[in-house]
Amino acid sequence: MLQRILAVIQKEFIQTLRDRRTLVMLLGIPIIQLFLFGYAVDMNVEHIPTAVADQSLDSASRDYVNAMVNSAYFDVVSYVAGEAEVIAAIDRGEAQAGIVIPPDFAARSERGDAQVLLLVDGSDLFTVQSGYNMATAISQAYAAEVMVEKVSRSGLPVSGGSPLDARLRILYNPDMEQIWFVIPNIIAMLMQTQSIAMTAAAVVRERESGTMEQLLVTPIRPAELLLGKITPNIVIALVNVLTVVFLGIFIFGVPFQGNFFLFFGLAFIYVFSGLGLGLLISTIVDNLKQSQQLVALMMFLGVTLGGFMFPRSAMPPALYALGFLFPLSYFTPIARGIITKGVGLQALWPQVLGMAIYVVIVMFFATRAFREGLD
Repeated sequence: MLQRILAVIQKEFIQTLRDRRTLVMLLGIPIIQLFLFGYAVDMNVEHIPTAVADQSLDSASRDYVNAMVNSAYFDVVSYVAGEAEVIAAIDRGEAQAGIVIPPDFAARSERGDAQVLLLVDGSDLFTVQSGYNMATAISQAYAAEVMVEKVSRSGLPVSGGSPLDARLRILYNPDMEQIWFVIPNIIAMLMQTQSIAMTAAAVVRERESGTMEQLLVTPIRPAELLLGKITPNIVIALVNVLTVVFLGIFIFGVPFQGNFFLFFGLAFIYVFSGLGLGLLISTIVDNLKQSQQLVALMMFLGVTLGGFMFPRSAMPPALYALGFLFPLSYFTPIARGIITKGVGLQALWPQVLGMAIYVVIVMFFATRAFREGLD
């Protein structure tokens, strides 16, 4: 019995070692996951892009902004005129937090009735949590410093409460409902996963079963064959989008703030990015097993680097740039922007343009590789 078992073990080792691509994937995927979780995943968000509307422009307001920046949790990316401009910057995705300082901030601090409005993007779970907690803590520390300074100058105890009233407002999701964060991300992930997996599997399955050669001897052209194979996947992906949106709105009570037809049109474009990646995968693998492993790796990389689970702003610059190789990085802010924020093309055009360019590039290389593979 032992001899028979050893014979089977030897056979399996030989087959595994012969399949070099599968072996490389099996050994390489854990290493990639380790490095990504070590460097890209940071649930404690720092360096939150922040827009500032300093209407006071005095030393006290500058000290307050510097206190926020010196904490390393907030990075000022722009100075704007007022609250409306801060919200517009958050709508466009240029900032994820905002600080609005009213006029006469220094004088009001002396009197003990200064106010500051802190705005946080409520469409991103980790940004909300880190931004809300740290803005409150920094404001309290700044107020304590102001009180200590007043005591040291006057030598008398300061009466009354805190000299600074920091009012925090969470935009788009004031109650921080977790399902509101999840639904837009799930839509983006499902569309990418299904479009990539279905296309790659369909092409590889045809090649493995030998039916691809049978199709090629028919009068059909490569472009017609490609269009015929991807059309069902497009329909299935879009039906799933409608299903998830319907369930999210009517079952889980997630409000759809934006234009549905704009969202559906952009989702249609987004599907082609996954189809292109699926075609590329099908041209570089030999069998269905390799296809499944590579699709799983692409999904892991896309979810990790595309902003689905972890904020991209907290990633190192190299990994942040690497995230643009995955379509999830473009569509996740689009889904959040339309569903949660209710913004349109005026705010989302950079992401839409980036996604359109990505689709053109990936479909060009995918169709070219597909035709060469058929030849």
